[in-house]
Amino acid sequence: MNRDLTFSDLESVQDFGTFVGRAKHVDADGAIRLQAMGEVLASWVRVLPGQGLTNQGLTLGLRVMPLMGEHSLETTVPLAGLADRFARRSSVGSVSATVDVPPQEVPAAWTALTPPRSGWQPVEEIDSALLKEVATQGITAVAHGTPDVAGAAAVAALRQRVWGVAMTGSQGTPAAAAFAAYSLGFLTPGQAATVHSNGPWRRLSTPRGHVLTR
Repeated sequence: MNRDLTFSDLESVQDFGTFVGRAKHVDADGAIRLQAMGEVLASWVRVLPGQGLTNQGLTLGLRVMPLMGEHSLETTVPLAGLADRFARRSSVGSVSATVDVPPQEVPAAWTALTPPRSGWQPVEEIDSALLKEVATQGITAVAHGTPDVAGAAAVAALRQRVWGVAMTGSQGTPAAAAFAAYSLGFLTPGQAATVHSNGPWRRLSTPRGHVLTR
């Protein structure tokens, strides 16, 4: 199976590398799901895990980018492995528009929860400045509220309290959506994000990417 992704230009490659780097910063041990179909690449990452049987609080980031030529690839690989590819490209000054996807595949339970493609209903628009404010305040709250000796369960509970609540003034959109959009570089200054819902899912979209929460 061909595991190369060929982008339309070097700028697109660099854009993809930036997305991978941001996602790895959020979850150093995380994975990225790559779906290349024809001339389109959909890249999925998990920003926050879900809780319980319904995975309430699960937050995903989605970046869709154009490719050059026909592709057919469905794989989930470590973010670290793909980030290493970009680090090597940078070290040798590569100007190739083709990225070779690491051969190592990893299991990721969240990839089984695929949001619907249709049936979304508009909910609201949220200004990028408010999303940034919610995200940065939440990041500070998590950092200051996590003692150095805190266990994994305590940290997860704190994050759930901070990111699981709806943003003030919104129509139920969770703060997690703001955190994901800010962390992955999806916010555009001066431009509002649109929010749609479909069953348990909520999707926040900007020209730079999508955040899906449930």
